[in-house]
Amino acid sequence: MTNTAFRRTLIWVGLLNFGYFWIEFGVAQAIGSVSLFADSIDFLEDAAINGLILIGLGWGLAARAKLGMLLAGIILIPSGATLWMIGHKIASPVPPDAWDLSITGLGALVVNLICAFLLVRFRHHQGSLTRAAFLSARNDALANVAIIAAGVVTLFWHSAWPDLIIGLAILLLNLDAARAVYRAARKEHAQAQAPRA
Repeated sequence: MTNTAFRRTLIWVGLLNFGYFWIEFGVAQAIGSVSLFADSIDFLEDAAINGLILIGLGWGLAARAKLGMLLAGIILIPSGATLWMIGHKIASPVPPDAWDLSITGLGALVVNLICAFLLVRFRHHQGSLTRAAFLSARNDALANVAIIAAGVVTLFWHSAWPDLIIGLAILLLNLDAARAVYRAARKEHAQAQAPRA
């Protein structure tokens, strides 16, 4: 695996995430969707993660481990935004447009599957850094399937709850991804601190 190929992949993945953030964020605001709002912030976070990984390429193990810990914290940012939006939605439980929710979720799924496909061969390259990028793309694809399902359910049950529940599920996925990246980074940090034979 060459760093050149990995850099090119990171640039493409970062651009795809940043581009779709604007689409999904706009739709989320227009229809008042918790799950799309959380997922759009997640796209922005993924773009930032790929940018930081690009910067950290070629760094030593200890520096990469510290950057991995920082990335674990960044992954938590959408979780805070999701909690805020959930509270706002509970106060005003108007269901989002089911068709817009499903179609936007489908578009997000396509983008995340492309990103996961591009990153899968690098998921063990550069340790916790690429693990962060791959886990984000994988978890986002799972979240998008759930968003599409929430749209379908909302077609038949005109309620804000399917969207709220998926928003909460995205929150839990992000917490799990942050934990996995942090553990990988801590392991790398321990390896970097271990005395050389």
